[in-house]
Amino acid sequence: MLLVYTHKITPRLKYTFKHICKRILGLEVKFTSKVEDFIAHDSLKMSYTKQPLSNELFVRSHSLLFEQGLSDLDINVQSWDNTKGFFLAGERSDLPYDIFAASFYLLSRYEEYLPHVKDEYGRFMAKESIAYTNWFLNQPVVDIWAYKLRDVLQQKFPEYNFNERHYEVNPVIDVPMAYYFRQKGLLRTIGGSLSDIGRFKLKQLYQRYSVLMGFKRDPYDTFKWIITKQKQFKKKFMVLFLLGDYSTYDKNINTNKKEFISLIKSVADYCDVGIKASYFALDDLTILKKEKLKIEVITNRVLEAVRNSFSKLNLPTSYRNFVELEIHQDYSMGYVDTLGFRAGTCTPFQFYDLDYEVQTPLQINPYHCMDFALLKYQSQLDKTEHLQKLIDEIKAVNGTFTPIFHNYTFSDSERWEGFRSLFNLILESAE
Repeated sequence: MLLVYTHKITPRLKYTFKHICKRILGLEVKFTSKVEDFIAHDSLKMSYTKQPLSNELFVRSHSLLFEQGLSDLDINVQSWDNTKGFFLAGERSDLPYDIFAASFYLLSRYEEYLPHVKDEYGRFMAKESIAYTNWFLNQPVVDIWAYKLRDVLQQKFPEYNFNERHYEVNPVIDVPMAYYFRQKGLLRTIGGSLSDIGRFKLKQLYQRYSVLMGFKRDPYDTFKWIITKQKQFKKKFMVLFLLGDYSTYDKNINTNKKEFISLIKSVADYCDVGIKASYFALDDLTILKKEKLKIEVITNRVLEAVRNSFSKLNLPTSYRNFVELEIHQDYSMGYVDTLGFRAGTCTPFQFYDLDYEVQTPLQINPYHCMDFALLKYQSQLDKTEHLQKLIDEIKAVNGTFTPIFHNYTFSDSERWEGFRSLFNLILESAE
């Protein structure tokens, strides 16, 4: 057990140390403000304050973990060995940067509470982040910093044996539209047919009626392939179905359709199932609750996981709504168009509410790669190379890789050519 001496024990301090020490390093941690307790402790210990007590392991603290609310922070990112660091700690500190304050800044998504430019969907963009502007978005810096702390602890306490965690893959399948042609109802089918004719998409019109008449499989119906893959993989996939009402943004099948209900039930026999919250559920607790009840009735299980439509997050409202409805897992934290680590970590972490200064029961599972982000790389070789670099970064810290693919990504569409093999590459990386 690591004992940390500090002048003031705050919720921010406990939250950050527990993520770094317990979740990443597998190290139990306790805190004290009593010098005599600290001196008496005969195992791992460090001080986290402004001045060292004597010659113990010391990390000079920044003020961030002892503050409340938001303040205007002066952040100067600098190179540190093979990575970056910020919140300089000074010469006497055993680590050159206060990794705890820096980690809290990234994990709490402090910068997303500050004024920033949003995209057309109201999302926080990668290029607005400190990680993107300072060239460390492609590294799980919080995990890298944790391992640097472990190295310093190992030097001070060479007899201590640290637990080793193992690299994992946590695959997520997003289902915004289960079928492209089937189960759409008469009006939507007629509308789609007229649209095909009007835009001279005769090949698509032919495909539409081939599917509707049962001669061909629906292009988005890749669930047989997904279940086959699940049977070959130890960890359960998380499959998230959109159950919201039809709207400009959400166009899935009506949840009253027996075939759609049957599909969800059959997938739930093999995979974990959650919901993709509809666009209008993002800010409306009543709609979100309705969608939660729908999936619970279908699967006969308590809903555990959710992901927001378009990966849109309104902090802290979105997450507070999940907490309110006792949803414990989120898969919305990442960038749709950019590979990397939005919260600086590849380790699931708890949502910290900056307004209330409290750690919540909601676990955030940050995703590091969405299929759409790979489309910007032209060749299959480029896609594979960038994906492999990401996998290597996460493997280096024995983290958890969470990729998000869609059901239609595995179709025969020209746009998604080669994506089945990219998904296989990810699954094989865990073997």
